[in-house]
This record gives sequence, C-alpha cells and structure tokens, in this order.
Amino acid sequence: METNSKLQVMSLDSVISAYRRYAGIYDVLFGPIMHPGRKRIVDALSCRPGDNILEVGVGTGLSLPLYSHGVRVTGIDVSREMLDIARRRVVRELLPQVEAILEMDAQAMSFPDARFDKVVAMYVVSVVPDPKKLVAEMRRVCKPGGDIVIVNHFSSRNPVLGRMETLLAPCSRLAGFRPNLDMSEFLANTGLHVDEIRGTNLFGYWKILRCRNG
Repeated sequence: METNSKLQVMSLDSVISAYRRYAGIYDVLFGPIMHPGRKRIVDALSCRPGDNILEVGVGTGLSLPLYSHGVRVTGIDVSREMLDIARRRVVRELLPQVEAILEMDAQAMSFPDARFDKVVAMYVVSVVPDPKKLVAEMRRVCKPGGDIVIVNHFSSRNPVLGRMETLLAPCSRLAGFRPNLDMSEFLANTGLHVDEIRGTNLFGYWKILRCRNG
C-alpha cells in the first residue's frame, strides 16, 4: 500500500530545526496541557517489574518520572537539544528506571528485532516525516504480542476545527508537526490493529491508541 501524500510533507531536517527552537521552552508550552495524556498512557501500559520499554520521541523527558522504578526505559529522539534536557532531568530527579537516552531516528532504529516488551510514541506520529516507517520500526523492535501505545492529535471531525487544521497544513515544515493527520488514513497506511481508542487532554482533542503487536 502506498503512503498517502499527506504523510510526507516534512523532512527530518525541518523537524530537527523546529525542535532546536522549541527545546528551551517546550516544557512550558507543552508540559501541563499534555501531561494528562502522558499519565494515562503510562497507566495504560500496565507495566510489570522487569518490563523493557522504548519511548519513541522522548523529547525533554517529561514522561520519564511517571514510569515505576521496577521497569527499564530507553528513550530516543532526533533532537540533541531536547535530549540534553532529558538527560539532566534523569540526573536531577534520580530516575533509576531510565536505562538509556539515545539520539536516534525512530524511522531507522539501530535496535535488534523484538528488543522491547512495550513501545510508546507520545505526540510523535504527526512529527516524523513518514509515519508509516515509524510504525514499521516500532513493530519490528517490539516483541510479538507486545504493546504498542500511541498518543497523538489527529484531524478533527468538527468541520470548523478541521478547516483550521487544513489551513495550517502548509506551515508543517516550519512548525515541525502535521496538524491535519487523518486517523483513518494513518491506520490504513500503517496496518495497525487498534484494541482501544480513547480521548485525552483538553476536550479529548488527543487520542490514545492501544495496539497489540502482531
């Protein structure tokens, strides 16, 4: 199946440049408003002691303190500036559950197959240049039967909001994210089989997708 053109409007360089600009103010802009989604997605993982978890697009590490100390978390991101903040957070908040913070493109990970019990992508799907490649890599590095959980904004069914998102779409390269990603097209292009969808954050504007790998 060919990837829809809407899923290829950004380059990796434009994403890196955007989040270099955001790094110093990211926690203020996106910390509180998106915190409920982070909390709900970690709770939804139902982590057990010893679980090996990959967080794709870990950013400044806002979600890292939410994981229990009995698990092992690896976070990856393409933004060096964001990762510097995440590493300082790990040291400052004494987070033994964090095993590694790595600079890596989630569309071409260096991990071996079936490396992780659970793979999480928080607010990342509309950021990467090719969501289909991202999900393919998430499925590859997740163990068969493991959990893949995504929280992201998808285009609104509200005609007014949907129109606004469409008008903002040409700004994707500058903003560093895609405002009009359609959920149905995303699921069709990636082949994900979703067990549960629920809203989160302000007015349920963001969606949590719970999937079982394979």
